[in-house]
Amino acid sequence: MRKLIFKLMLLYASFLQAQTNQKNGVAIEGHDPVAYFTMNKAVRGSKQLQAKFDDATYYFATLDNKKLFEENPRKYIPQYGGYCAYGMSNGYKAPIEPEAFTIVDGKLYLNYNLEVRTEWQKERDERIKRADANWNKMHKK
Repeated sequence: MRKLIFKLMLLYASFLQAQTNQKNGVAIEGHDPVAYFTMNKAVRGSKQLQAKFDDATYYFATLDNKKLFEENPRKYIPQYGGYCAYGMSNGYKAPIEPEAFTIVDGKLYLNYNLEVRTEWQKERDERIKRADANWNKMHKK
């Protein structure tokens, strides 16, 4: 039992330290980051259409989306490494539901779920300021 608890603690610690929210090396749970901007919805990408950026792999629904991403990945990657914007505004990294997203001033923000997105949007601008500050603090270490 102690070994299991230790392994879970290590797994959780690595999750907290990850720069990009990913599962098995894939960001946004395999959703196409460009589709959020071009189709205004969460669209699953394909393993056959992928690109790496920083420490994560991104999947794309179309070759055109992959090309757009490769031309300017920073334009399309989600804020806070793809962690929940609400959670980051409170100082912690939380997982996301790809359908719970908002685009603000040309930036993609993801949330834990649709309920959390609703709460986040109530104080969106203030929460973005706090999340930006918290993300910057976490990455100065």
